[in-house]
Amino acid sequence: MATAVSADDDPRTASGRTILVYEAPVRLWHWVNALCITVLAVTGYLIASPPPSLHGEASAHFEMGYIRFAHFAAAQIFVVGFLFRVYWAFVGNEHARQLFILPVWRAAWWREMIGELRWYLFLEKTPKKFIGHNPLAHFFMFVFVTIGSTFMICTGFALYGEGEGAASWQSHLFGWVIPLFGGSQAVHSWHHLGMWGIVCFVMLHVYAGVREDIMSRQSLIGSMFSGLRTFRD
Repeated sequence: MATAVSADDDPRTASGRTILVYEAPVRLWHWVNALCITVLAVTGYLIASPPPSLHGEASAHFEMGYIRFAHFAAAQIFVVGFLFRVYWAFVGNEHARQLFILPVWRAAWWREMIGELRWYLFLEKTPKKFIGHNPLAHFFMFVFVTIGSTFMICTGFALYGEGEGAASWQSHLFGWVIPLFGGSQAVHSWHHLGMWGIVCFVMLHVYAGVREDIMSRQSLIGSMFSGLRTFRD
């Protein structure tokens, strides 16, 4: 598993050094995943809060059908991407596994996470430099990407299976979710709430990436295009 280290601990984080962190498959998954989440959030909102009816004959329009199709298509791609990302955690470099494991047994990891929280709250003046995700980002990525994606996949396919019928593979694999939550309406509500949780995470994720790129003097935004982490003065 990737070890987050400060510049004082590892010469690789010294000023001027550039390290390959994110391999091409991880970067491709990141941007495809971002596109899928955008489509899912927009279409999911419209499914929950349908737009006003269009004028004219209903047979001339298929607005909600297109919205639902885009939602379901993006969901299928999202699931395939997530399964691929799980696979790459086994065959990729050490940083590819960081998304799926929280080293909660390490006291140093907790200290570093508290230190990062203080840095984000402007209580620390000197940031640490990390080769992979910093501990605070690591925690939120695990909660909202790993656990959050699993939750949205299970609840989403449970609702899809309800429409497809009891004989569908979606119902066979995920039908247990609906009685677990106490009914279809409860699953709808939790699935919708999960969407807002991920939207909030995305906003914080973008803010933190831009902030770190500027204030901590290490490349984050560019890393998801080139895969390279550069440490500056």
